[in-house]
Parts: sequence; structure tokens; C-alpha cells
Amino acid sequence: MTADEKLQDWQSSARRVECEVAKAVIGQPQIIRLINVALFARGHVLLEGDVGVGKTTVLRAFARAIGGEFERVEGTIDLMPGDLVYHSYVDEHGRPRIDPGPLLRHGEKLSTFFFNEINRARPQVQSLLLRAMAERSVSAFNREHHFPHMTVFADRNKVEKEETFELASAARDRFMFELNIGKPTDPAVRRALVFDPAFHDTEALLEQVEPAVLRWEQLNDIAALIQRSVQASATIERYVLQLWQASEAPQRFGIHLDGVDMGRLILAGASPRGVSALVRAARVLAWMAGRSHLVPEDVHAVLPAALGHRVFFTPVYELRRAELSDALVQKIMDTIAAP
Repeated sequence: MTADEKLQDWQSSARRVECEVAKAVIGQPQIIRLINVALFARGHVLLEGDVGVGKTTVLRAFARAIGGEFERVEGTIDLMPGDLVYHSYVDEHGRPRIDPGPLLRHGEKLSTFFFNEINRARPQVQSLLLRAMAERSVSAFNREHHFPHMTVFADRNKVEKEETFELASAARDRFMFELNIGKPTDPAVRRALVFDPAFHDTEALLEQVEPAVLRWEQLNDIAALIQRSVQASATIERYVLQLWQASEAPQRFGIHLDGVDMGRLILAGASPRGVSALVRAARVLAWMAGRSHLVPEDVHAVLPAALGHRVFFTPVYELRRAELSDALVQKIMDTIAAP
């Protein structure tokens, strides 16, 4: 099979994933598309939003559709780094036992690691997860354990502030996308979620998602092929580099936000890793559209999810992050002329 034939075959698989997840999650087509983009760009995803909007459901639906082995960890204040690596207990004979923990028990077959309410876990736990996300490996039991196919999904509780630990900048930067799931606004979707009994039983809903529709163990290879196959013109390259510069010094491009001293707003703009993630995601979106080259619309579609959480504000403005990051990214898109 040629490279083009492989890409076409996997396009069909990518569409199937979205269709299967949509059986369990309604009213969130953009969220489903962006998570799928991150999957094929081999990036990790952080979801946030109000309680009860379906964050856990959409992640579980993706885990089921992707296939491979799945692990879930609940973030709690008493969770320790070792709890991700090993599990200690007393067996039926009264003897102490140590078994591999959730990161290790499936070895290289682990494809989805879901960290629920990550901001309830201590910074030490978050740090261990950072290495696992960046290197897809951890050291334990005197050797390196690798999980090359793993994608980390996490969600963050934004409602309660007690016993929570805000993610550090380095932690947020490890996620390709930070996606905010809002309450649906379509009246028909709202009515279905409230009155249709099919949406009241999450387990039955997830059973409708066909499992393992992907050859998950080949995702890394196909993702690399996508990146090699989708080209960026010199014009698109200049445009992306301008967007990057605008994230570092928006005032240089005449970007202003009401009530904000733009000279004191930015502590740090997007990192090289962040802009690279933006381009990787845009290439996947172009591939899904059947193109072998990037267009500005590909960049625009992933820019808010890839860039907003990677621009860091000075302390005086950081408390207004939710408001300012979205407004800044929109101003950057509106101000920097697209080719």
C-alpha cells in the first residue's frame, strides 16, 4: 500500500472515530473534532468546564473508540506519585504485595490514560505525569517503562477551589489543546439531554460506541506520515511566525484590549513547543479535509485551543485569564493579516 493509500484509509478511520463518539456525546461537534485532531497529531488534551457538561463522557467515549488499554486515575489531595507507579496491598495470605500501578500495568499496550480532576492532585503527582506525557516513559523497579502509544486525557475542576492545585505553566504547556466544554445552547440538544432517557444512563450510552475502530498501535507511524505529507508554503510559514511574535509582544502589532495595559500584560508568549504543536494540529486538520497543503483556515481552527493556554500573563492579569486569553487570541487572529 502506497503512502497516499494509507492516508486515505486512515481518513476513513478518523471519520469513524468521530461518528462513534457522537453516538454518546451530542451538541459538541467542535470538541469532538479537536480531540480527534489531537489524537492524530499525537498530542495530549486537557478539558475544562462546569460540572456535569460531559467532560468525562466524551473522554471515555474516545478511549473506547480508540482501542488499546485504558486506565483512569481520580485526582485527590492524598494521591502520591508512587500511586501512579505501583499498588501495595496485603494479599489473602496476609503477605504484603506490590503490583504495577495504573501507568505500568499494561506496558506498551496502554493507549489512553485518563486523569480525572487533575488539579485535585498535588504538584508532585502532576510533575510525574509531566514526564510521562513528555517522554512516554517512567523509571520504576530499577528499569525504564515505555508506553509509546499513550495519549493523556485530563479534565480540570473549575468550580471548587478548596483542596485544589492550579496547574503550573509547564504542565499546561504539555497539553496540545486546552478545550473548554460549555453548556449546549441548542434547544433541541438541551431537551434531549434532560428528557431523553437514553442520555441518563452513561454506561448504556457508552456501550453504543463501537470499540477499537482504530489500529491504535499504528497511530504513531500514521501521524508521522501525515506531518511529512502536508506542506506549508513560505507564505503560511511567515504568517504562523507572525502569530507567534504577536503572542509575545501584542502591542508591537497594534493589538489592544479594553482596560488592559498591554505593556504589562504578557509575562511569556507561546513557546517553540507550543507553536510546533499548533502547526502539527493544523496539518492534521488539512489532512482530514483531504488537502496536502495548509491554508489559513486550518491554522485559525486550532489556534484558540493550541495557543490560549500557552500565553502567560503577569500576576496582576493572571486572575482574569479566562476572560483575557480568549480575547487576546481573537484579537491576534483579527489583527494579523492572513495570506
